[in-house]
Amino acid sequence: MADEEQKRIFSKNLNRYLSLFNKTQKEVADAIDVSPQTFNTWCQGIALPRMGKVQRLADYFGVGKTDLIDEKSDADNPPYYLNDETREIAQEVFEKPELRSLFHVARDIPPERLKAHIDFMKSLKDQENV
Repeated sequence: MADEEQKRIFSKNLNRYLSLFNKTQKEVADAIDVSPQTFNTWCQGIALPRMGKVQRLADYFGVGKTDLIDEKSDADNPPYYLNDETREIAQEVFEKPELRSLFHVARDIPPERLKAHIDFMKSLKDQENV
């Protein structure tokens, strides 16, 4: 595969994970110990990271290296939450920034457990406002 094509694929995948996890380039760059400028070249498809940095990115996002370097079709990207009802509840949470930390729970969580987590997070937020 041509180098330019590899850069395009990596950039697309990296930007997808940034969006999915609602992370900024700077947040991730700091977490994996690279400069924001270097990270930005990866996001723009200008440069590719070395495999060690790809592994650090994969570990950061909780994915495999191939999820970052291989071309994926939409069929290759099943929904994060496996249960339809859980997925709907999660979408509601996603729209409320103060509750987004819930996205780090297991993707196969039953809807009733996700609802319990949401209620707990809301109660903590309410206590914060007292």
